[in-house]
Amino acid sequence: MNGLRERLVRMATPGRVVVGAFGLAVAVGTLLLVLPVSTTERRATLMEAVFTATSALCVTGAVVVDTATFWTPFGQLVILILMQVGAFGVMSLATLLGLLVARRLGLRSRLNTVEETHGLGFGDVRRVLFGVAATMFVIESIIAVLLALRWWSGYGLPIGRSLWYGVFHSVAAFANAGFTVFPGNLVPYATDGWIVLPICVGVILGGLGFPVLMELRARLLLPRKWTLNTVTVLVGSVVLVFVGWIVLTTLEWDNPGTLGAFVPLDRVLVGFSTGIMPRSGGFNSFDIGEMHPGSLLVTDVLMFIGAGPAGTGGGIKITTFAVLLFVVIAELRGNAAVNMFGKRLPRSTHREALTVALLSVGLVVGSTLVILLMSSFSLGEVLFEVISSFATVGLSTGITADLPPGAQGILVVLMFVGRLGPVALGSSLALAHRARYYELPKERPIIG
Repeated sequence: MNGLRERLVRMATPGRVVVGAFGLAVAVGTLLLVLPVSTTERRATLMEAVFTATSALCVTGAVVVDTATFWTPFGQLVILILMQVGAFGVMSLATLLGLLVARRLGLRSRLNTVEETHGLGFGDVRRVLFGVAATMFVIESIIAVLLALRWWSGYGLPIGRSLWYGVFHSVAAFANAGFTVFPGNLVPYATDGWIVLPICVGVILGGLGFPVLMELRARLLLPRKWTLNTVTVLVGSVVLVFVGWIVLTTLEWDNPGTLGAFVPLDRVLVGFSTGIMPRSGGFNSFDIGEMHPGSLLVTDVLMFIGAGPAGTGGGIKITTFAVLLFVVIAELRGNAAVNMFGKRLPRSTHREALTVALLSVGLVVGSTLVILLMSSFSLGEVLFEVISSFATVGLSTGITADLPPGAQGILVVLMFVGRLGPVALGSSLALAHRARYYELPKERPIIG
């Protein structure tokens, strides 16, 4: 018996524990969503329930049925709980994995993701979990109150319904999930800054990651003491937000199917929210399928990069992209070392970032090819859906519900892998240090 227990402990690697926990949560959510009490008319099919449960738990927001009309209040409550559990799980597990990586704790039962979290001063798992829960509660409560007040005072909705709308959308915003209980997502409120801006703030804060939020709380006025992770995430977030806002607003300014349908001042607001949502927010203020092909390509890139580590956003993470960018800059300059924001990066970090990025590219390309063979949609449409699922964004050109069940199953796997893959892979790479007692002879091939 003791031998079996020891083998189970050895097998309980961080990646396996995370995947197992999320897999169990998806199964429970699926069982609840297939119940007759969860739907308004007919019972949900197994694929509809699995897809929705995975999308909610992996805080994606992709849907194959309309959340507002297909699911009853009970079904929507299940989705809300799955979003909250998914957001809490990702932020806490990723942060704990970061502690394990940074401190080399050697305790397989403690789960992780971002480096330099030791700078935040968290000494134990319980304190980290409490910090994540408290942070989420405070931010989501503030956003929920603001949204509820707007729906109550601005639209005359009953206070109970206003509170429900506020809570649901505040959780969806901070979780970067993109679910709404309105037909058409945020289209009815696209020009209402009192609703759009709090949701955008929630998306941004959730995407920064728990280590960054905690460091800002402790050292907001001491930027020189910020860790490299915090500096990279903040600078990268600002750059990506403004790039998305300016580029997408410019490309869509005169498009009658998107921004062109609004007056100039409203186009600025709608363009701002549109530029933020590819970070993994998933809310949309107009029909994404009407966007210019160039805008879809820009959105693809923004979704693939994603948000910060140990946050609710998806993608390969800002830090991964930043490391690769500075590696390229160092190589072009002929520098022996890679320096980023005044710090020198270890060579292991170069390899980890390259591995995560290339495996992600391979997964996206392979999935796109398979779905193209299974459906009649164009490359641009399929690639958008694949990246949106992998990066757990939830934006769609409108083809998700029309894909064959096999293709929808691939998107389910992509959401699951995209949500947990970078976390598990990054920590596993950082912890996988094997002693080598020999070196092979050096020789380099011709590059380029």
